[in-house]
Amino acid sequence: MPTPILMPALSPTMTEGNIVKWTKKEGDRIKPGEVIAEIETDKATMEVESADAGILGKIIVPAGSNPVKVNQTIAILVAEGEKVADVNLTPSSNLAQPILNDTKNLKQPNNDSQMSLPEKQQPIPLDAQTPSMNKTIHASPLARKMAELSGIQLNKVNGTGPNGRIIKHDIEQFLEGARSDKIVPHSTNSNAKSGVVQNIAKELFPAFKEIAMSNMRRTIAKRLVESKRDAPHFYLTIDCELDNLLKLRQDINSRLDKEKLSINDFIIKATAIALKQTPQANVSWAETYLRQYDSVDISVAVAIPGGLITPIIRQADQKSLLIISKEMKDLAQRAKDGKLKPEEYQGGTFSISNLGMYGIKNFSAILNPPQAAILAIGAGEAKPVVKDGAISIAQVMNCTLSVDHRAIDGVAGAEFLAALKKIIQDPLSILL
Repeated sequence: MPTPILMPALSPTMTEGNIVKWTKKEGDRIKPGEVIAEIETDKATMEVESADAGILGKIIVPAGSNPVKVNQTIAILVAEGEKVADVNLTPSSNLAQPILNDTKNLKQPNNDSQMSLPEKQQPIPLDAQTPSMNKTIHASPLARKMAELSGIQLNKVNGTGPNGRIIKHDIEQFLEGARSDKIVPHSTNSNAKSGVVQNIAKELFPAFKEIAMSNMRRTIAKRLVESKRDAPHFYLTIDCELDNLLKLRQDINSRLDKEKLSINDFIIKATAIALKQTPQANVSWAETYLRQYDSVDISVAVAIPGGLITPIIRQADQKSLLIISKEMKDLAQRAKDGKLKPEEYQGGTFSISNLGMYGIKNFSAILNPPQAAILAIGAGEAKPVVKDGAISIAQVMNCTLSVDHRAIDGVAGAEFLAALKKIIQDPLSILL
């Protein structure tokens, strides 16, 4: 019996995926555990293995097609001697309903099956509507341009703006009504509203190109909106002097052959120790209760093509600087290659985002739900500081903590930053 190959859910947040590449072609024999495709999820590109043995009888969704929802049929696995033509791909089949990307599987309707509309429902050309010459029409410039491009006469549109002024929303509503009443604008584009917007964009804006939205970009956008909307953010900022840390780093790196420690490695370790000292900041919000974690698992933001991902240094407080450095380099490289496993970027307890290497002095990061805090690291720069009553120059780094006020109060956030500053300015404690 034919076996459907479904779009798998490769992460808890995945609702759809893109097929990047089929590693098998139609007619190939497949064994259980063999990689059959590479699929782009909302986080990474991952290899998908077959759970069953058989022959790849039909690829329903070719590589590079539009996103496919989880559990949608993407291919059909058949047994020896079974023909793909025998497979029923209708909704009544036991197989999940596939997305058909070619027209060979679709039957064209007979001409005599097409029903004509009653006369009173026939399309009415907009230019046949007679304008009133006795009424002054007030409309915004954008509304007038939209009406002109779509063939709408403004006297037929009800204005909802101030003093009955016709605005963009009114034109859009009129177009919606035109489609539902079978009124056909001048444009032959079936999606009149979309066509109008595109035409306006071409006339009013410089030349541009449309970039297809990846699953990752859509997921990032959705989660950031939810985070900013649902979590009451507040921000705490502190300056940390880096001179002692920079000297310690230089001394350690001079003793190392190939592996060199970065400032970020020290920050990860210092953050982990500070969280161990202030466990009230190592929490997440769970609606009816708080989770306070025993382990300190640091999510580190890494920029990758088309988005951002946060691989995790687990139990960072218990690892040496050298181990943290090696793990971070490996995770960052595999993140950019799209080869991270779900467990390597899901489940952190606290996040760090460092833009200091780009010269950014300070910024405020958006929380990474369900985590209740994220630390934004700026660039170190020479600043005058007062020591023992005298002014001197020191390398100073800005740290801004974004906090979910539902889970962490101001005092708890301040205690964490105070602990972090003490560790960074006395970095020998990192080695103890």
